Amino acid sequence: MSWTRGLRHGAVPSHAAQLVESRGLAILSKAKKGGKGAADATKTPALTKELKSTTVFGANILKEGSDPKIQPDSEYPDWLWHMLDKRPVLSELRRKDPKTLQYEDLKRFVKLDNRARIKENNALTAKN
Repeated sequence: MSWTRGLRHGAVPSHAAQLVESRGLAILSKAKKGGKGAADATKTPALTKELKSTTVFGANILKEGSDPKIQPDSEYPDWLWHMLDKRPVLSELRRKDPKTLQYEDLKRFVKLDNRARIKENNALTAKN
């Protein structure tokens, strides 16, 4: 705390010392002081249902540009629709014949089996 007192009495303006001391954002500290932050929040326009259903809000990561529009399903790649499919766990893969597994399942089996073997060896060496 002594360094913040030094900031207050030094060449640094008092509002800068308050920002450092509060560990918050400058907007939050201003909102606490004058209550102006609440007035700014009410000025933002409400989004219409039509705009909500046609735009992906928050997906634009660039300074310039706008949020992308939602496209029809046919415009997206096929692999996208399988991203949330359940993948088999190690016990299921061990029950199947490795010669009949698809390439992706075989890769997953090798990865999970190696991980399980490493965990088992680590547990054995930790006890000794």
